[in-house]
Amino acid sequence: MDKFSKAWKGHEEKIRRNWLAVVRESDTVVLAGDFSWGRDLEECGPDFDFIGKLPGRKILIRGNHDMFWDAKKTPALNALFEGRFFFLQDNYAAYEDYALVGTKGICFENLTSFEQFRKLQKRETERLRTSFEAARAAGYRKFIVFLHYPPTSSIWPATPELCEALGMSRREEAAIRRQEQEILRQHGGRDIGHNPVIDLHALPPALLHSVMDVTEVLSSPFTRMAEEYGAEQVIYAHSHGKSRFHDSIHGELRGVRYQLVSGDYLDFKPFRVIG
Repeated sequence: MDKFSKAWKGHEEKIRRNWLAVVRESDTVVLAGDFSWGRDLEECGPDFDFIGKLPGRKILIRGNHDMFWDAKKTPALNALFEGRFFFLQDNYAAYEDYALVGTKGICFENLTSFEQFRKLQKRETERLRTSFEAARAAGYRKFIVFLHYPPTSSIWPATPELCEALGMSRREEAAIRRQEQEILRQHGGRDIGHNPVIDLHALPPALLHSVMDVTEVLSSPFTRMAEEYGAEQVIYAHSHGKSRFHDSIHGELRGVRYQLVSGDYLDFKPFRVIG
């Protein structure tokens, strides 16, 4: 990770030092994904050893780089690492009178077609609901949600609905679909990835508010589910570097508190979720 920015230089030692300063063996720590570059369990061995030697009960969320973790094999991982780690996927973990629920999640990053994003989003929301329902069936009514990805998206494809909300003419809409650079720039757009997209955070606040219903900048299937079940908090990661720290929601919105816990955002210091 050191190659990505100066903030990551010596990050493993920062994690170890900061963890030991505040975490006790009786504490519970949730790692919000991307804890190993390993492609299989053998390659992940050194990372698991590093985490395993630190104090506390460890709960792991699947990140987009955790290639060793096939979601269908989560029960097998929990059996293999019983007593060391708990893999949170299609299940829940108990902490006092709270159920800790979660899934990897997804946000739109223009790395696939919009149709593929919707397919992945549907799958991840179904997994989150499975987690909620398992906890509720066990009698839990207090929930904290853990995701790897941010719960909302800071860019959005130039859909007809978005173009209309931005006041584009038919000619401009057709032009943006042809990825004409000047039209894109005029409307906060970027010609990257698989689709011409609008950078939502580049819009003035009033205009941003006007496109809320046709994008997922402040509401998504994940936020709506958190509200549906009365979750108190949504904890998420994945956003790295100062330019990405505010890609999603910070603070309280519609009764749910949102917190980014990416390592470089917290300077590799554990964040206290409860207590």
